[in-house]
Amino acid sequence: MPVMNLAEPEDAATLAGVDFSSAPRRGKPIVWAWGRWQRPGLLRLQRFEENVSPADFAQALARPGPWLAAFDLPFGLPRELVRTLAWPGDWAACMTHYAGLSREAIAATFAAFCDARPEGSKFAHRACDGPAGSSPSMKWVNPPVAFMLHAGVPALRAAGVHLPGLADGDPARVALEGYPGMVARALIGRRSYKSDTKAQQTADRLIARKDLVDALEQGRWRGLRLKLTHAQRDELVADPQGDKLDAALCLLLAAWADTQPAHGMPPDVDALEGWIVAADGHGANVPAPVPAKASRALARKKA
Repeated sequence: MPVMNLAEPEDAATLAGVDFSSAPRRGKPIVWAWGRWQRPGLLRLQRFEENVSPADFAQALARPGPWLAAFDLPFGLPRELVRTLAWPGDWAACMTHYAGLSREAIAATFAAFCDARPEGSKFAHRACDGPAGSSPSMKWVNPPVAFMLHAGVPALRAAGVHLPGLADGDPARVALEGYPGMVARALIGRRSYKSDTKAQQTADRLIARKDLVDALEQGRWRGLRLKLTHAQRDELVADPQGDKLDAALCLLLAAWADTQPAHGMPPDVDALEGWIVAADGHGANVPAPVPAKASRALARKKA
């Protein structure tokens, strides 16, 4: 695992994590978690911001830098898929072609691709999917990340932000692909901590969110601690959909990328597929999760 440089850059940018929605609205906005370094290794959550429409999102992306943000949406499609469909092999041309398709056409095309493949290997995957444990970016249901790509990448391109490894843009506004589930699994295993369905917003998921927030505050992911106010902690735990918590997890990914050469991207990253921040196969290389009661006792002892 790359060693984290704990020194804050002298020209440190504002950092952000973004929980994306392909159809933002009041009940399911795009959520930004903004933060800055308080000192080396300690990241302070400053505020949340909600975009309830694509226009709001475009305005947020246009905010002058310097800022660096990790977005919870895929930035590219699997090379195998693109090659099989005979779509353009250049990322920009491929994304232009993809943006010109309707969601119905995307679902039908990808379903036909899967139908022609054997059981057990229906979907094509990117190189980063395995180490990150992420859903394939061509998946159009549960979760519909293909539609998130369809809505999100054109907005990023239109805003002219810099997409390392994919497209040059404004170097003061840097956008990276993040996956909050990778961090969450490293800290609390495969316990579910959120649901958009009210009937599934259970006490077990509430406890999982508490344990996850505990882990973030204690710095159990790659030595990065998230500094929260009491109100912010309560806000993260109380959100049953997990949108703000996912944004905070992406904020942590942005902070890690801010400490790494080339934002932590491997030198041989596929310029068509893109890469997920910190998907280096070491996501679980952290101390074993401590039960909530024991972790609070340990925190009191250290204090």
